[in-house]
Amino acid sequence: MLPEEQSVDLSTIFVTHRTQLRRAALKILGDSARAEDVVQDAYLKITETEGVLNLKQPLAYLYQVVRNLAIDRHRRAAFEGGLFEPEEEGLQVPGHAGTPEATAISRQHLALVARALSELPERTRRVFELHRLDGHTHCAIASQLSISTSLVNILIHDALDHCRAALRSM
Repeated sequence: MLPEEQSVDLSTIFVTHRTQLRRAALKILGDSARAEDVVQDAYLKITETEGVLNLKQPLAYLYQVVRNLAIDRHRRAAFEGGLFEPEEEGLQVPGHAGTPEATAISRQHLALVARALSELPERTRRVFELHRLDGHTHCAIASQLSISTSLVNILIHDALDHCRAALRSM
């Protein structure tokens, strides 16, 4: 053993500085219950390895253990939060069947778009229908109608702008 290393009782140091260690975890997690869990996990971890370690700075080691566990807990919570919603969130999800009001609004929108499309020049309407309804590519439309692909793009945008304006006027 080197002269500057000494065997220390980590449990005693941990209990003495428990409040400060909890505060360090709380700064990372922002939740006192989760910070308390991390401190308890840290205590269990250091009691498992206590006989093996000879530390120069045992308190710094304890802070590092708590900090690492808190960061892991924070990352896991953030990851799981992105995957899972709280159970009560599912209670507010509307059913797939629309409400009568939503159905009426959708029908009004559809009628406005149909009217707006009927107001367009024939070529613009045809390009829009080929692209949006039939799923043709710009190149296929250009070839079929003997126009350039840039003109196809312009006509699609014109039709979209006209339909959006019709919906805004509602």
